[in-house]
Amino acid sequence: MSRPDTERGFDGRLDFGARPALIVIDFVNAYVKPGSPLCADYEAQRLACIELLAAARKAGIFIVHTNLSYEPGGADGGIFFKKLPALRCFERGVHPELVGFVTGLEPLPTETVITKQYASAFFNTPLDAMLRERGIDTLLISGVSTSGCIRATAVDCVQHGFIPIVVRDAVGDRNPASHEVNLFDLQAKYAEVVPLTRVLEYLNRLGTRG
Repeated sequence: MSRPDTERGFDGRLDFGARPALIVIDFVNAYVKPGSPLCADYEAQRLACIELLAAARKAGIFIVHTNLSYEPGGADGGIFFKKLPALRCFERGVHPELVGFVTGLEPLPTETVITKQYASAFFNTPLDAMLRERGIDTLLISGVSTSGCIRATAVDCVQHGFIPIVVRDAVGDRNPASHEVNLFDLQAKYAEVVPLTRVLEYLNRLGTRG
């Protein structure tokens, strides 16, 4: 898909900041296990996230993973839970095989895990406070899905005053068209959509600086 029309004011660019964090959004088995209502082919994104996570660990930056969990009946998920019946697979104790992190993206004991109930990783979670406490200015965004939790998190990220960097190769959607349209809109209005290679170069420079 082409870039936003620069003659109409959709040509703004955001530079990487000096102090980034990485967030890996909802990369749990529900999105890759056959039979799950959320299952799709995210293998390429999983491999990209593994590479991105390794580089972030090497650079020593703050790393956050998110997952989803609801009380039985989904009362803590409100209207969102009612609108999206597929979220029932995250009711506590119902499908334990779906809630674990996918192979290769398991959090280390030193990394932060935020359990959320809504699309944005910022909504009703401590993420904003955690980033501010550490002086973070840039959030590298990866995971699933582009049209849902990635977009919602990126929009909230810029609204909270952080630089949103969506790592193109490391985000995915069940629908390729939806994936591309949402990346187009994110680049036009809310975030920088950046290839993995460029993000890896950035992280390598940070690691070299120590």
